Amino acid sequence: PRPSPQAHAVDWQRALLTHLKVPSRTNWEWIPRRQAAAEQLGREFPEMDRNRWIGLQPGARWDNKRWPVARFVELIRLLSRSHPGHRIAVFGGPDDRFLGQSLAAADPGRCLDLTGRLSLPGMIEALRCVDLLVTNDTGPMHVAAALGKPVVALFGPTDPSQTGPYGQVEFVQRAEQPPACAPCLKPVCHHSEPLACLNRITAIQVATAVAGRLVSV
Repeated sequence: PRPSPQAHAVDWQRALLTHLKVPSRTNWEWIPRRQAAAEQLGREFPEMDRNRWIGLQPGARWDNKRWPVARFVELIRLLSRSHPGHRIAVFGGPDDRFLGQSLAAADPGRCLDLTGRLSLPGMIEALRCVDLLVTNDTGPMHVAAALGKPVVALFGPTDPSQTGPYGQVEFVQRAEQPPACAPCLKPVCHHSEPLACLNRITAIQVATAVAGRLVSV
């Protein structure tokens, strides 16, 4: 049984080891480097090794877990002014190509659109190159957390205490005044103000969180 409703999914599943009397430890490398994938990434995108990067992950399986594209565009413009030494890498699968193109168009000289251009191992190695990832609640968020990368995660309908970036839940960004239904844990929004739980997260709020996390990088 889950220890409590707020128990993180990782801790809940690792508790099975304790139940089976199997030693459980945390001092391992969660995702070892894939040398072949890293070398291929270097050949296809050599700029990844020559620049400092902030990653953006605008997609998610549920539409109502996606922070609006317009907010991501606004965030890119804010980061261009506040962090001129960083370039922007946009992550996502083939279904996210439109999102990637829209974000890259906000600052073509600084943005690298990687949507639909990486294998799963390639995505992992590209995330290893970023200083920080701004992300919706989706798979690459968990990969970045497992790699030990600072994560600024945007949560609306889901519960970060259960499925937030492991070890970094305190850095999750939620609306300062969320609707009473959040987190609803539902894939479709039924609120009278559609996606209010995400739309009320401002770009300035996220940019401030990014600045705070990059201080220690």
